[in-house]
Amino acid sequence: MTNSTQVSYFILAAYFDTGLFKYLYFMIVVLLYILIVCTNLLLIVVICVNRSLHEPMYLFLCSLFVNELYGSSGLFPFLLVQILSDIHTVSAPFCFLQVYCLFSYGTGEFANLAVLSYDRYLAICHPLQYNSRMTTKRVVVLICLSWLYSFLATTFLISLIVPLQLCGNIIKKVCCDNYSIIKLACSDTTVNNIYGLIYGTFTISCPSSLIFYTYMKILKVCFSGSKQSRQKAVSTCAPHLASLFNFSAGGFFEIVHNRFNMNGLPNMLLIFLALYFLTCQPLFTPVMYGLNMSKIRIICKNLVSGEM
Repeated sequence: MTNSTQVSYFILAAYFDTGLFKYLYFMIVVLLYILIVCTNLLLIVVICVNRSLHEPMYLFLCSLFVNELYGSSGLFPFLLVQILSDIHTVSAPFCFLQVYCLFSYGTGEFANLAVLSYDRYLAICHPLQYNSRMTTKRVVVLICLSWLYSFLATTFLISLIVPLQLCGNIIKKVCCDNYSIIKLACSDTTVNNIYGLIYGTFTISCPSSLIFYTYMKILKVCFSGSKQSRQKAVSTCAPHLASLFNFSAGGFFEIVHNRFNMNGLPNMLLIFLALYFLTCQPLFTPVMYGLNMSKIRIICKNLVSGEM
């Protein structure tokens, strides 16, 4: 494509001809999406309808599960259409919309995980002050801030890439990506690069610093407390840490995929690494919390067996 100030569509070049295997891939993606929707929706319903779970930690978890559904819905229906299609193109407005959904999902995921770590910090390090400090009003404010922060930060990100003059329309991914679009620009991208650095700092470094600080405090309390308190802290913090590690690993794969030439790797592996944090995290998180949180596990079991 020659120099142009407007691009009406993008070509997703990471797809390759799979022949009849595309129907197998389609069924696998459908199954994954159904599992993600069912597991996250089940836990959201369980938390919402059971008053015994209307506690700060479970409300924060509910916000996290809603974010998983939001991120999955920004990717999976699109993937299903592209897998069956022979022409892998996407209109420019829809491409920008997908970038917005996926980036706000990632930002919101880190924000929700940071809020959860703060909640665990108060519960374990300041148990006597927990109820007075983690009030219903504060819970609502923290949830609203985590969502508002992700939407506003991503809105500004999108507002910087939409006006860019692009000299091409080929994205070497299976879905739209901010960094891939910026690489197509033939206009100055200094502002985009600066904001990208700021965006990455605030969406990754700030939540990570808060999480690191809270867990250092939690570890200090655990080592100085009784065996029973250590076991309780581990049981409540293990799912959160596992979810955080899984999401961070997926984000790391995405950064490496964007910044380094990995054309020597098989296409299927590149696609898997690029989509890891968008596919594994929404499935991994509810399973971890559903299996490890005894309250949720018992209520889910009763709900599925029809005892409620």
